[in-house]
Amino acid sequence: MSLPMNVRFKAVMTAALLAVAASAHAELNVDITGVGASQYPIATAPFRDEASSPQQVSEIVKEDLARSGRFSNVAAGSTPISETDSVDLGSWKVKGADAFVGGSVTRLPNGDYDVRFRLYDTVKQQSLGGLSLVSPASGLRMSAHKISDYIYQKLLGVRGVFATRLSYVIRTGGRYQLQISDSDGKDAKVALSSPEPIISPAWSPDGTKVAYVSFEKQKPIVYIHDLPTGNRVVISNFKGSNSAPSWSPDGRHVAVSLSLTGNTQVYEVNADGSGLRRLSNSSGIDTEPQFSADGQSIYFTSDRGGQPQIYKMSAQGESAGGPAQRVTFHGSYNTSPRISPDGKELAYISRIGGAFKLYVQDLSTGDATGLTDTTRDESPSFAANGQYILYATYVGGRGVLAAVSVDGTSRQVLSVSGGNVSQPSWGPFMQ
Repeated sequence: MSLPMNVRFKAVMTAALLAVAASAHAELNVDITGVGASQYPIATAPFRDEASSPQQVSEIVKEDLARSGRFSNVAAGSTPISETDSVDLGSWKVKGADAFVGGSVTRLPNGDYDVRFRLYDTVKQQSLGGLSLVSPASGLRMSAHKISDYIYQKLLGVRGVFATRLSYVIRTGGRYQLQISDSDGKDAKVALSSPEPIISPAWSPDGTKVAYVSFEKQKPIVYIHDLPTGNRVVISNFKGSNSAPSWSPDGRHVAVSLSLTGNTQVYEVNADGSGLRRLSNSSGIDTEPQFSADGQSIYFTSDRGGQPQIYKMSAQGESAGGPAQRVTFHGSYNTSPRISPDGKELAYISRIGGAFKLYVQDLSTGDATGLTDTTRDESPSFAANGQYILYATYVGGRGVLAAVSVDGTSRQVLSVSGGNVSQPSWGPFMQ
């Protein structure tokens, strides 16, 4: 006998919420499993004096560019070339590089490091500018990521996301950890450690806070965690389940799913936990709310039509803004909506023949495209530039994070050696 839909949907949602595991104090390892259809050839020479610095900045830049799937690294040899050296751009063009990068890393008297670089177009035989970035030794990796972002934007015309951050949950023995890392999974920091599950991390628009659900009080409660200070505040601890936090674009409100009245519905609270207001109104399960890019609408998962699908309602709620409208029609079982930063695309998880796969839908046409060949995908999250989607899945029987370009051509897998990792969220551009 098959279970009723509401029971099966609750079971699937519960399993997704509790699928947190991994190894602690370990950085994510990146395996590039696919590259873009066309790649920009670029040569990055070793930076002058970086051999004596704590980080090899040029190597981080090359790794960033390779991970993006949009660049191919042309061998640049072992001789350092600084931003002030005379560069024979014609010879680099002959070697197959359409762009060239040289730079330097200088230790200052106060112990900080000044990282400088210059980017060249070898085809047009001209400089494309550069930057001077001063930071303590602990900030050298971020300086490298900012260089990569500069290169990405200058050559591709799109802002890079190498200097953004990731959040995810790992587990060691009986403890769960919320970790924050660079976009490449390196330099991971533990934001919270708990003997109970931590799920559904969601970044604030300014990148300084993360909302999440913690079971540390033996029930799901929504917290907001200020990352610079480590301070936490409870914003949703009502009767029943408190889950699935999502920030409004202005950072003033958080949408949550509450079982306050018995069946789970979508509510909104102020970022300080005040002003609770019910938004959805159905006899089914309404959950996983996500604000639209302009803050005027909320997308959410509901089984009000029988099977879980993605719906859209006014951010004022169904009572004030009218009944929610169904958005997904490809497939009979769709969950976990995420909206692209430009508001044009919807990422979601679709059950296809018993497998759960990541899809992206053009919101103007309704056309939906499958992006993965895995079968247990969950928790999609757009990069801040809308060019990539981070998600959790299983590869080789292990829980991993993966990222795929929105056109499906570039893929990478981020894993923890010997463990499982899940519940990813890709942070915004940092101010």
